[in-house]
Parts: sequence; C-alpha cells; structure tokens
Amino acid sequence: MNYNDKPLKVFFSYYRLHLDLFVADMICAFFIAVIDVSFPFVTRHLLNTLIPKGAMRLFFCMIAFMLAVYCIRWVCVWFVNYWGHVFGVKVETDMRRDVFSKLEKQSFSFFDTHLTGHLMSRVTTDLFEVTELAHHGPEDIMTSLLTLLGSFFILLRIRWELAIVVFAFLPLVIFIAIRNRKKLSESSRLVKDKTAVINGALENSLTGIRVTQGFTAESLEVEKFAQSNITYKESKKDFYKVMSTFHANVDFFMALLSLLVVALGGYFIMQKKMTLPDLIAANLFVATFTNPVRKLVNFNVEQFSTGMAGFNRFLEIMRTDTSIKEADDAVELLSARGNISFKNVCFSYNEKTSVLENINLEIKAGEHFAFVGESGGGKTTICNLIPRFYEVTGGSISLDGIDLKRIKLENLRRQIGLVQQDVFLFAGTIKENIAYGKPNATDDEIITAAKRAEIHEDIMKMPEGYDSLVGERGLKLSGGQKQRISIARCFLKNPPILILDEATSALDSATELKIQNAFDELSKGRTTLVIAHRLSTIKNADKIAVVEGKNITECGSHQELISLGGKYASLWKNQSV
Repeated sequence: MNYNDKPLKVFFSYYRLHLDLFVADMICAFFIAVIDVSFPFVTRHLLNTLIPKGAMRLFFCMIAFMLAVYCIRWVCVWFVNYWGHVFGVKVETDMRRDVFSKLEKQSFSFFDTHLTGHLMSRVTTDLFEVTELAHHGPEDIMTSLLTLLGSFFILLRIRWELAIVVFAFLPLVIFIAIRNRKKLSESSRLVKDKTAVINGALENSLTGIRVTQGFTAESLEVEKFAQSNITYKESKKDFYKVMSTFHANVDFFMALLSLLVVALGGYFIMQKKMTLPDLIAANLFVATFTNPVRKLVNFNVEQFSTGMAGFNRFLEIMRTDTSIKEADDAVELLSARGNISFKNVCFSYNEKTSVLENINLEIKAGEHFAFVGESGGGKTTICNLIPRFYEVTGGSISLDGIDLKRIKLENLRRQIGLVQQDVFLFAGTIKENIAYGKPNATDDEIITAAKRAEIHEDIMKMPEGYDSLVGERGLKLSGGQKQRISIARCFLKNPPILILDEATSALDSATELKIQNAFDELSKGRTTLVIAHRLSTIKNADKIAVVEGKNITECGSHQELISLGGKYASLWKNQSV
C-alpha cells in the first residue's frame, strides 16, 4: 500500500479486506432509505384515496403490508448498527495493526524525538473516530442522497412549488456546512494534539511515580497535569463552540423550512389547489427530508472532520520512515564468527552535531574489547551502530568481512546479545522474560540459562517460581535480579557477539561480583564488547579503547595504556585513589 497516495484513496483501501460485510451493510442501508421514503407516499395514498372511499379491507391490508415492511426495516437497522459498527472496528483494527507494525520498525532516532505518550495517542485515541467514519460515512451519504431524491420527486407530484421551496434550502445548508467545516477540522485536530499532550503527561508522571514521591513532588506533578488538562479543556470548549454555532444555524433553517411548508400549504388549501392530506404528506416528506440533511451535514462537518483528523495523524506516522534499510542483495548470516571492523566511521544524530568522526577499529572474533571514557563521549553510540540501531553517516562497519548494510537486519541482530545498565523487563512472568528472545524455548532450556546466570536459586525462592510476575518494568525484582534475568536471556539466545553496556555500574560491590562471574561465563567463546564505568572490571580485557573528543585516542591492553601515561592512565589513577 502506498501511504503517499491521497488520504481518501488510502482510507478506502482498508475496505478491501472486508468488502463483503461493507456491501451487505450498504444493501441494508439502501432498504432503510427506500422504506423511509415510501412511508409518506403510502400515507398520502391512504388519506387521499382509501379512507375517503371507505375501503377498509384494502386499508388494513396496506397497514399489514407496511407492518411487514417495518419488520424488514428492523432487521436492516439491527444489521447496520451491529455489523456496520463491526465493519468499522475491523477497519480501525487493521489501521492500528499497521501503525503499530510501522512503529516497531522505526529506528532509535525516531523514538529519540517522539514522546511515548504522544505515540500512544496515535495508536489508540486518534483512531477511535475512524470506526464511526468508516461505518457511517458511505452509509449516511448513500441513504441521505436516496432519501433526498425520493422526497424531491414525490413532492413534485404533490405540489411542485413546495418541492422547489424545500430544495432551495439545501444549497444554503451546504454553504453553512462548508463554511464551518474548516473551523471544525482545525478545532478537532487541536483537540487531538492536546489529547496527545495529556497522554504524554500521564505516561510520564505514572512511569516516574517513585521519583515523584521520593522528592515529594506530587503537588508539582498535579500542577503540571492540571495545566495540560486545562489546555485540553479550552481546546475542547473551542471545538464545541464552533460545533454548537453550526448546529444552531442548521436547526434554525430546518425549523424555518417547516414553517414555510405549512404557510405555503395553508395558502394552497385556501386557494383550493391542495388538499389537507397532501399537506400532511408534504410535512411528512419535510421531516423525511430534514433527517438526511442533518446526516449529511453531521458527516461533512463533524464526523468527517474528526475522523479524518485522526486518520491524517495516522498517515503522518505511516508516511514517516526512519527504519533501517537493507540492501537489495542482502545476505543471510546464520552464524557469525564475530570479526568486527570499523573503517572511517562517522555518526551524527542530526546535521548540526557530530558525535563520532573517523572511527577505525579491528575487533577479532572471540576478543574481549572494552570502551572507556567520559560520559557522553560516544561509547554507547559506537556499540549501537553494530546492531544498526542507528545508521552510520559516514564510513562502514563490517562483520566477518561483510558490510552490515548487506546483511539481513533480522539475521544481524540475532547474532548480538545486549545487556544494558537499565534493564527493561516486560510486564509478565520471569519465564516469559527469559524466553523473550526465544519464545519456543523449553522449560529445561530456560532453567539451564537461569542457572548459568546464577538467578535460578532466587527464582525458586519466589512463591510462584518461574511463573512469578515481575511487575511493570520488573519493579518487583531487585536491580541484581533484573540484571541476571537479562543475562539469562542472553544465555538462552546464545549469540556469538555480546555487548555489555555499563551493566554493573548501578550495583553494589557484592552484587557486582556475583554478576561479574555470570558475565565471565557468558563471555566465553564470544566476541564481547564492554562499556565500562569501573575500570577494574575490564582490567583483563584483550584490548581497551579510550573514546574521547569524537574519536578513539588510545587503544591497547591495560598494561600498554598504563605505560603510555595518557588518558586511560589518568582515569585508572583517579579510580585507584
């Protein structure tokens, strides 16, 4: 699907998968419109012909027939209201599936500039109105046009002057609708933007609730949220103000139309040019006429505006592509040896700020390679370029002699295990989190991985064992337990390349020692890249690179760098004091 096509073309492309349900819904809507138009016509015939003639048998046969017709209408209305809405939900679900899949493929740079709460609004709130638009939009247009045309032709048969007067109001109402639609569209989009702000503030506050309470900043968060809430309220008030003015105008002209029909009809009756039953039928047609007009107006101004506002925000995501691209001739790499080469690698998060310049490195298979340096120097960025979480802006990185861009992305990332300082565990069980990288793992494989990560005993002490819930982000576990679960996850994945990003810097010495033993076990036979805060943990690394000033200024073993007397020696001396 080409999301750069016109919005309506993209919108209707989602109908294809559920076309049978949509067609059935439209057929039912067609019958509803025909029945609604036929009622005033049948009423006029009863009043003008059957009742004056005293044709009681035929009269009650006609009543029975209309009763049967209205039973059919009941079935059609039920179908439209149930299956029509189901159709709308199916379309909405497909869109939500696609936007979530799109988000999953975006690079880290996308999430660096988009707040989680705002993205949540795009996936949930923004698509709510799409259900109503997808269902009611085509249905309301068809039924309204059929009803209007039917009413017009039958009114012509009653009194052409009335038909002209009634339909002369239609351009006026359309003019009011067009005049107000732009204002409502802008107001609706503003409401959605403010809803995203509310969601962002809520997500941010609830995620950081422990920090908030730790600093007794509850009143500050309440005040910040209140401000966002007030902004949302004001935007909603503006929307309702525009909407209310519009509906008041439409209601006024619809009431004026009924008054004119009564006035003209009364005049024609007094002139002996029209009968009272004809006037009653004409009023019924006016009532029939006003309902589709309201539907069309509501669709054009409110439903279409709010639905398309949400759909356009959906399109913004679908048209944004920061995903990492594979080369057309990308190859599968099922089992890497682990030789990594950086050649004149440059990187910047944006065009203005350079982070890395001319990085040249050779990391051999099975080598224990460490990165040290000041915070923000680019150590983590170097490691994030290997699984292609970010794309290099200059130079190239190769794995086993193959440029990373020529390796299928899924294959590449399966070769790499990552353990970070801030471990993220998904809300679920311990078993699910260990098996995250290998969902089809057996219980024995999971337990073996946990034992190698030295977390098995801790798990068995928990009431539910491996089925214990970890809580949101693993909050029911200690920092050391979360780290060892993430290590068990890597043991189970069994990748040839391992990246340890300051994985023990936030732990106490005793826990760090225990986890360091797990790391030593995990690192055996793998190319291991370590970003270190405590230099004592990487003293025995095969090579240590000092990242400073956007480049690598020193590289060698611990003893070589100490002998050099440079930046590393200075860092070692400061930590040894």
